[in-house]
Amino acid sequence: MAAELSTFSSSLKLCIQQNQSTMPQRKTKIVCTLGPASRSVDMISELLKAGMNVARFNFSHGSHAYHQETLDNLRIASKITGIPCAVMLDTKGPEIRTGLLKDEGKPIELEQGQEITISTDYSIKGDKNMISMSYKKLAEDLVPGSEILCSDGTITFTVLSCDKKKGLVRCRCENSAVLGEKKNVNLPGVVVDLPTLTDKDKEDILHWGVPNQIDIIALSFVRKGSDLVQVRELLGDHAKSIMLMSKVENQEGVSNFDDILKETDAFMVARGDLGMEIPIEKIFLAQKMMIHKCNIAGKPVVTATQMLESMIKSPRPTRAEATDVANAVIDGTDCVMLSGETAAGAYPEIAVQTMARICVEAENALNYDRVFKRAVKNAPEPTGVLESLARAAVQAASSSKASVIIVLSRDGTASKLVSKYRPRVPILSVAPVKHGLVYRGIVPGLYNSTEEEYDFAIRSARDKQLCKGGDIVVVLSDIGSPFIDSMTVNSA
Repeated sequence: MAAELSTFSSSLKLCIQQNQSTMPQRKTKIVCTLGPASRSVDMISELLKAGMNVARFNFSHGSHAYHQETLDNLRIASKITGIPCAVMLDTKGPEIRTGLLKDEGKPIELEQGQEITISTDYSIKGDKNMISMSYKKLAEDLVPGSEILCSDGTITFTVLSCDKKKGLVRCRCENSAVLGEKKNVNLPGVVVDLPTLTDKDKEDILHWGVPNQIDIIALSFVRKGSDLVQVRELLGDHAKSIMLMSKVENQEGVSNFDDILKETDAFMVARGDLGMEIPIEKIFLAQKMMIHKCNIAGKPVVTATQMLESMIKSPRPTRAEATDVANAVIDGTDCVMLSGETAAGAYPEIAVQTMARICVEAENALNYDRVFKRAVKNAPEPTGVLESLARAAVQAASSSKASVIIVLSRDGTASKLVSKYRPRVPILSVAPVKHGLVYRGIVPGLYNSTEEEYDFAIRSARDKQLCKGGDIVVVLSDIGSPFIDSMTVNSA
């Protein structure tokens, strides 16, 4: 990886001297979660201008009516600003939660070393002696020595014994803590018998996502490739227009990663639940492995969770967070994601601006010739003419010092193949689809006019300040017979 970085001293000098007003076109895309702090037309407009490319709707919270109002505001803001934005529905997915508590839900105080019984009878109201959990097979799937993590991993139980007939698990609390109602539960290393799509997920997809013509479905807790097949069957013809993005959040999903990658359209490195399912010190390895394999396959990958977490309350990120974002870019991620920072934070717009600047600096530190050589070395030999031309377009842009690669396409396939080889210059994708908004380097042209494609492309590139008179541009087309060409932009 170090070989892909430019000489650090010269890069640092360049970065320090560079005026922010001349910040180059950012290649890495930004996913923003919309929520209470960011659902007005005015705030969404500011997020779009700050750099939001994909709006994430988190269906773990909120009603259909709530999300509909937010989506309507997004589309108004996008029209006002003229900035396109893809829409992502993030499913709640299967989950295990603790049950209700006695005394009108008053939280219970747990002491380190105390023993407690967990029941699978979810109707039980808990106290300091017994609580309930929603997973019916808890006593069957756990063994003495297993761990149970509650409330985002802040409470750890060690299993002492299991009574399968009664559905009871006897545990020891490993740390003093306060436990409230309906807290999330993780079972590290356990293959849980839960469906990837719950009834709620199906309703959210079919009754909200499909009617609203969303662009992406982020599927929580994908564990095997067949999960994707089931979702496509559910979508029917709509599967052709909706990108499926897999979120691997447990050990089973990590183990089946290659199988999942074959079936999925895109991928999200969801470090939240994953960080409770596998040892925390191995998260960086999982992240690098997933990004690397997605890059080889040419499938977009999002790095998510706690990227600028401190900016929920602070106008500046920690140094560690800034480095985390930059390292994800250097690893090869297509997108970086903000969750609470934009959904409920005090500084949504500043968080996006900060992330955008970090991404640009990380991109500028890369040696793109070496990045290209690594992509060629790791990727299988092209099996079709189009990928061969895409690879050649990147090479031609580098050798001719072109300002932009313009891709004319009916469905965006060609521009996605160009993105796989990570060119130094932007990729202007002239196509009527928004999926390009999650691919690194692609600038959407969203062609839908009667103007001749070629003329529209040059005008669009000029309007977006991707090129000017006298610049060389490389053109790749998959309309009709695929071809590649280069030209000098007229000064007029």
